[in-house]
Amino acid sequence: MNYKEIAKETIGNLYKAHTSIRKSGIDEKLIALAELRVSQINGCAYCCSYHAKELSDLGFEQDTINRLPGWKHTNVFDDQQKLVLEWAEAVVYGKDDWKNIKAKLIKHFTKREIVELTASITLMNTLNKLRITLAEGD
Repeated sequence: MNYKEIAKETIGNLYKAHTSIRKSGIDEKLIALAELRVSQINGCAYCCSYHAKELSDLGFEQDTINRLPGWKHTNVFDDQQKLVLEWAEAVVYGKDDWKNIKAKLIKHFTKREIVELTASITLMNTLNKLRITLAEGD
């Protein structure tokens, strides 16, 4: 089903929010990294492909992108990137220790960056679910 056409205004507003997040000033590489991890968790093949290419275009080496599913067991990601990935998983999975992770975020990011990052994660989760359940043959 062509959900983007059927609910043009609603879906368009979701994409406007995505554009707003990207213009917010938070490091675009961190947002793209979180979005790829969320898409991997949800199993959205289209979004995984899209965000992997985006990370490559932003300067990530392919080997680094390939290691993302096992990010906890590699040293290719820096501490800030690992914290973003930890937060993405906490938000998507609804982990009970989100308060501890949020406390770590507060030490490394502004309140605005935390809000924008969290909005990006939750929005990507929503966009993944829409594409997985409603898109035709990606």
